[in-house]
Amino acid sequence: MTERRPRHLVYVITEDWFFASHFLSRSLGSLSANHEVTVITRCHESAAKLRDTGLNFVHFNFSRRGLNPFSEIYTTLKLKSLLTRLKPDIVHNIALKPIVHGTLAARMAGVKNIVNAPTGMGYVFTSTDFKARVVKPFVTTILRFVLSRNGSKIIIENEEDKENLINDRFADRENITLIKGSGVDIKKFTYEHEPKGEVKVAMISRLLRDKGVYEFIEAAKIIGATDKLTKFIIRGDSDIGNPTSISEDAIKDLSKSGNIVWLKERTEIAELLKSVHIVCLPSYREGLPMSLIEATAAGRPIVTTDVTGCREVVTDQVNGLLVPPRDGAALAAALLKLINDPEMRKVMGARNREKAEKEFANEIIIDQTLKVYESFYAS
Repeated sequence: MTERRPRHLVYVITEDWFFASHFLSRSLGSLSANHEVTVITRCHESAAKLRDTGLNFVHFNFSRRGLNPFSEIYTTLKLKSLLTRLKPDIVHNIALKPIVHGTLAARMAGVKNIVNAPTGMGYVFTSTDFKARVVKPFVTTILRFVLSRNGSKIIIENEEDKENLINDRFADRENITLIKGSGVDIKKFTYEHEPKGEVKVAMISRLLRDKGVYEFIEAAKIIGATDKLTKFIIRGDSDIGNPTSISEDAIKDLSKSGNIVWLKERTEIAELLKSVHIVCLPSYREGLPMSLIEATAAGRPIVTTDVTGCREVVTDQVNGLLVPPRDGAALAAALLKLINDPEMRKVMGARNREKAEKEFANEIIIDQTLKVYESFYAS
C-alpha cells in the first residue's frame, strides 16, 4: 500500500506572533500527520524563529484596521493570486478578516476545502465604538455569505458562539466543530504549589481596553488602599493593529501605583505563572483566552468576567470566581476573597490542573483539529 502524498494545508492569519502563540502546536501536529504546511501572514520576528521547524512562511501584508472597500478588494485579489500559485488542498482562515479574504480568495483560486476559525468575534462585534456599530451590519452580511458556503467547515472555541452562529443563520450545525481553544503544553506548564510570601495577581494579556486593563488597575488601586503587600502584575504589550489598544506610555502612567508592576519585557509565561498566586482577566468578551488555559495548566485559581469565552474556562466558585464586566469594584472584591483565603486558592488550583489535563492539553486539541481536516476526505 503506497503512502498518500502530503496534503498541502495553508493557514491564513494576520500576525506571525498570534500564529506562534495560538496555532503552532496544531501546525506541527499537522506536519507529523503528513501535511505540508504553509503560513500566509505578516512575517516578522516570530516567523524567523520558526523557519527551521519545517513550516513554510509567506509574507502577506494584511491591514487589520483598514475598512476601505477598494483596499479590501485588492487584498482579496492579491491573496487569490497567491493561493492559485500555492495550490493548497485545505485553507484554514483564522479570525474575521482572514475568514472574509481567505474564503473569497480560496473560492476564486479553486480551493474546495476551507476551514474558518473565528477566534472570538473581533473588534466589530465586541466594541461599542461608533465605527464598529456602523460597519457591523455590512460585516455580518459578508460573514453570513462566506461561512455558509458548501465545502466550508467552522471551528469555534465556545458553546455560546456556536449556538449564536446557528441561531443567527451564519452556518448549519453539522458544519461547526467546537474545539476549546488553542491547547496548552501540560509538560511545559507544570502544576506546582504556590510560592510563599506576598500574594501576586497576574493579568497576562495584550494591552487592550476590551481585555479589562483599566478595571484591573482600578481593582489594584482599591485593594492597595488597605493592602500594601499584594502585588499586581501586568504582562503584555500594546497592539497597534487593534483599535482598542492602550499605548505603552498610558500604561506607564496608569501603573505608577506602588503595588502595580508592568512587565514590558517578554517574561516566559510558564515561569511567571509559577511565581504568582492568582490569574485575572477582566475581559469584555473572548473566544477562549489562552492566558486562562495556561493558568489552568499551572494550577492557579482564576478571577475573570462572566462573559462569553471566560465562562467556558471558569465555573464560578469551583475553579475560580466570575464577576460582572466593566466593574472594577466587583473585581476587587473577588480578588480579595482569594487573596485572603489560601485554602480556596489551593482547591481551585488543583481543579484547574485537572481541567487542563482533560480538556485543554495540546494532544486533545491537535487530534480534534486533524479530524476536521480529515472530514473533507471521508466518504
